Amino acid sequence: MSKFGVLVMGPAGAGKTTFCSALIQNLKNSRRSCYYVNLDPAAEDFVYEPDIDIKDLISLEDVMEEMHLGPNGGLIYCFEFLLDNLDWLTSPLETVTEEYLIIIDMPGQIELYTHIPILPTLVRHLTRLGSLNISLCAAYLLEATFVVDRPKFFAGTLSAMSAMLMLEVPHVNILSKMDLVAGTVARRDLKRFIDPDVGLLEDDPTRGGIMFRSQEEEEAEEQTEPAAAAAHPVGEAGTAENVMTGKSFHRLNRAVARLIDDYSMVSFLQLNAQDEDSVGNILSYIDDAIQYHEAQEPKEPNDELDTDIGYNDG
Repeated sequence: MSKFGVLVMGPAGAGKTTFCSALIQNLKNSRRSCYYVNLDPAAEDFVYEPDIDIKDLISLEDVMEEMHLGPNGGLIYCFEFLLDNLDWLTSPLETVTEEYLIIIDMPGQIELYTHIPILPTLVRHLTRLGSLNISLCAAYLLEATFVVDRPKFFAGTLSAMSAMLMLEVPHVNILSKMDLVAGTVARRDLKRFIDPDVGLLEDDPTRGGIMFRSQEEEEAEEQTEPAAAAAHPVGEAGTAENVMTGKSFHRLNRAVARLIDDYSMVSFLQLNAQDEDSVGNILSYIDDAIQYHEAQEPKEPNDELDTDIGYNDG
């Protein structure tokens, strides 16, 4: 029996839980079934009560208090504990049928998606190693306000690409909270963020125009930098302002942008979680990625009346 799911990821504040709620509401309006899983041990407020909540197994607050860990270390401990107790997660998912979309809400700690092998291990167990065999799609949310700071946008895009390479599942990248940038970013410029254009750094109005240079020019510049650095006291050269506007910082941003351009893997969909059509558009991409509709049996008209939602309304 096939199972289908979406793993909702992204940095803190990207609107993951809001998107999950909007997705559930959209499925409910379409008379489709869903099964909501919260794997954020720090989450507290939900519009829809999760069918599975990691806080019933372990909570970040308890870990921080008992293990004397900070938020980041506590989150990693929670997921290591989850991996040691995977039956707690997989057992209730065994009974979920192919009519349901399993929505998994993840925490916002970037390390889990990029260079710590915890989440890749979990994904492999859900999709290939275990008995669930879930057809899983990752939805990576990046807040649309990142477009205001272009180096920050490319850093976020790089984290999305890193998650794509680490998880090895179909991936949908989403610019969330589009309503916050409506009217502040020209439509022509916005298209360059949807399909990231390295030229955005070249004509960044906030940084005086960062010109891309040839490899030979950059190597020549690197050779002159040690002498230039020696001419400045450490206190002057090491200020936050100098670091964030210096040539090394610009070269790093160019390298990140070129890496993204070389792979040509990342493009974004636009999301306004308050707009049902916008949410429905994202859902259609998720369905295509996991081939949800191909596995569904044709339904008689009367069957539509019997469709349930996984969570309990009451």
